[in-house]
Amino acid sequence: MIESGAVVIEVGKIVWAGPQAELPEQYTSLKAHDLGGRLVTPGLIDCHTHVVSGGNRAKEFEMRLNGATYEEVARAGGGIVSTVKSTRAASEDQLLADALPRVDALIAEGVTVLEVKSGYGLDHETELRMLRAARRIAQERPVRVLTTFLGAHALPPEMAGEHDRYIDDVCIPALRAAHAEGLVDAVDGFCEGIAFQPEHIARVFDMARELGLPVKLHAEQLSNLGGAKLAASYGAMSADHIEYLDDEGVAAMAAAGTVAVILPGAFYTLRETQVPPIESLRRHSVPMALATDANPGSSPLTSLLLTMNMGCTLFRMTPEEALAGVTRNAARALGLKDCGTIEGGKRADLAVWNVQHPAELAYRIGFNPLYKRYLGGCE
Repeated sequence: MIESGAVVIEVGKIVWAGPQAELPEQYTSLKAHDLGGRLVTPGLIDCHTHVVSGGNRAKEFEMRLNGATYEEVARAGGGIVSTVKSTRAASEDQLLADALPRVDALIAEGVTVLEVKSGYGLDHETELRMLRAARRIAQERPVRVLTTFLGAHALPPEMAGEHDRYIDDVCIPALRAAHAEGLVDAVDGFCEGIAFQPEHIARVFDMARELGLPVKLHAEQLSNLGGAKLAASYGAMSADHIEYLDDEGVAAMAAAGTVAVILPGAFYTLRETQVPPIESLRRHSVPMALATDANPGSSPLTSLLLTMNMGCTLFRMTPEEALAGVTRNAARALGLKDCGTIEGGKRADLAVWNVQHPAELAYRIGFNPLYKRYLGGCE
């Protein structure tokens, strides 16, 4: 905390930040904006979302409340595959139109950077269509968007049981095409019993490495297949979910500098009981990020503030860890070095809050104290 602080912005970048009493003389003549003693933080970063998708899965929500598990829903043809049908039927314009209200909800809470994944097409054409729609979000809204290819998300129904053929004939060719079109910033996969085994993910990651793309992974959400350890062996930016992560996997992430992305929205929605190993992550000094995992099935959540509260109440993260998780560590999870903190040389992506202390951001439930948001120095 810097009481009575000042931030100097020139041409969309921060050039100085610190106590107002120490403001360098060359900046004293600049136009000043009095924020009334409000709290200023870096703009929030949602580093794991699936906001581009078709349809919704409210019926499956009801099924789970009646006793069905996430795996039972998926094996019955629901889950990710049910969203695939709706997504394939939607045009690029429709996918964008459906995504924008979700994006608006995030922007309204101070989000300045947003990651968006594909993964609901599971065919060449629709995966690229999703990524094109994701790229267009930044043209329609004042937010920075990074795109992630998630072709290895699930098997499409027409290839049930044919994991290798899907990787060879659909996933890798679609990744090559998306990269050639400039649609991909990173590559992700879902390493789980209902999705892909580590050997399948490794083949996708090998292609990502060949293309010069960074990787991340949905890992250890429902079981421990060693996905996080695999991801760390590829120098992954992040391993996400990680409820079933063990100490060996945590140590591998620590050695690789891989960020742990904590997703309490899915834990909450699926009514899971296995919590991520927060204490082990602390002990090994693994950076922890928080994200909404906004998606139509397991985490229909579009509030990063509520995500912060969930991280604290469900997983006993501290408010300071929660704030770092949606700023500094979220930037690291996306491989970004130009945002996430308030310091000279960074983008002037800022959030101004009607609060006195940072803990208030994680403390309230269903309340938005945002006063102003700056993206590249612009309101």
